Amino acid sequence: MAILNATQAFDKIKSFIDDHNNNYPKWYSGIASNPRERLFEEHNVSEKSGLWIFQRCLSEQSVRSVEEALLKLGCDGGTGGGDESSAYAYAYRKSANTNP
Repeated sequence: MAILNATQAFDKIKSFIDDHNNNYPKWYSGIASNPRERLFEEHNVSEKSGLWIFQRCLSEQSVRSVEEALLKLGCDGGTGGGDESSAYAYAYRKSANTNP
């Protein structure tokens, strides 16, 4: 997986959301050091049938910028999560099975 700057990562995630119904409040965005664990275990997103994406960023600052930009679009979530090892921005379409 390529390591992207904040603009590239934001554009890829936004494009994915736009391609799958850009009703941003129905999407959750966040950051993580281990996106697969965060998505599939903690958020309970279905790896096979869920709509999800993650992108690796250059730095913690980059990944936080992506998160803030997605929240400004109207995605659910909040700032302040993750830690200095968080290198991935992610988003998923919320469903009855996800948390939240």
